[in-house]
Amino acid sequence: MCEQLFPKKSIQSLTFDKFIMPLLRALPYAPELLSRGDRPLQMTFEDQVKALVFFHLQEHKSARHLVQDLNENDFAKQNISPKGGISRSSFSEIINSRGLEQLQIIFENLYKQAKNVLPKEYRDLGDLISIDGTLIDSVLSMYWADYRKETKKAKGHFGFNINHGIPNKVFLTEGNGRERPFVSRILSKGQTGIMDRGYQCHKDFDSLQREGKSFVCRIKIKTKKTIIKEHPINSAGFIFSDELVLLGTQGINQTEIPVRVVGYTVEGTQYFVATDRHDLSSEQIASIYKLRWTVETFFKWWKEHLKVYHLIARSEYGLMVQILGGLITYLLMAMYCRETFNEKISIKRVRELRTTILNELFHGQDEPNMTENNIFKEQKEKPLYAKT
Repeated sequence: MCEQLFPKKSIQSLTFDKFIMPLLRALPYAPELLSRGDRPLQMTFEDQVKALVFFHLQEHKSARHLVQDLNENDFAKQNISPKGGISRSSFSEIINSRGLEQLQIIFENLYKQAKNVLPKEYRDLGDLISIDGTLIDSVLSMYWADYRKETKKAKGHFGFNINHGIPNKVFLTEGNGRERPFVSRILSKGQTGIMDRGYQCHKDFDSLQREGKSFVCRIKIKTKKTIIKEHPINSAGFIFSDELVLLGTQGINQTEIPVRVVGYTVEGTQYFVATDRHDLSSEQIASIYKLRWTVETFFKWWKEHLKVYHLIARSEYGLMVQILGGLITYLLMAMYCRETFNEKISIKRVRELRTTILNELFHGQDEPNMTENNIFKEQKEKPLYAKT
């Protein structure tokens, strides 16, 4: 057999290169991932984060599917997979024990890049962060993810920057993990956290005000209020009360610092919202609380279109690695959609991105037997969850 005289043609996609460029700009800020023994790393951190982005971009169903693609997909072998490929056991070890510190730094860097790329909305309302938690279906072998008997779930605690439409903070606990302790960690000084009734805590309202962090939080209708001052309202509007009050029962759970409570009605439902924002009208306070739903929309989109909860890790460490990989992919997509189309992220543009990359790879090949299986494998089967 004659030896091959010419090297195999490089398989590249200019669109993929553009999509991943912000990530490449962020990589120098991450500390070097070092081997823990005498053996050299089987995957560098760059290999690891690219593999995670590839997993979410191409909607792989499981770790097995991803590793197979990294070893058989010509594009992945040249541009993503470590030289010589990677075994499933080695990949699992890496995901479950390495790279978390670096991924957190990359996520923070990409968040700053995205803020510079994406337009800022609702400037007149201040810096708005929607705070909420979401449950992640787990498997029984994930012993740390306590939720209910015979059921395992983890819980992600997220901050979502409403002004720019991107996630900004994430923490992970077992499914029974309390949500309130993360509010102060998610918010920075000067930001306004938007929360539902589950976050109502009068002690926390005092603490946030002392820290210079604001809040707009729905409270229970039956919450006891000691009125200090009533603000004038438009009787013809949907606002029915605007008061400065102390919340709770004196000597038990009463706030030490007064808060403002705005009451209003939407489609027959009464809402009472507590806040320390005295610089806005009551109508603006009601509008801010309505924006809380943007984080719910993000959760739904993120889960459905990036398949972030097709588990490729079962440890708490590994699941956090996977979640950060999904958030990084989302930030890359948000920047790509804005810079390429001057639009917000949408499934239409994400599908176009996947198709464009695939078409560029096919267009660049001279080999007549080059098939879709050699480049990108479309995920058409029924999704499989928690398969590693």
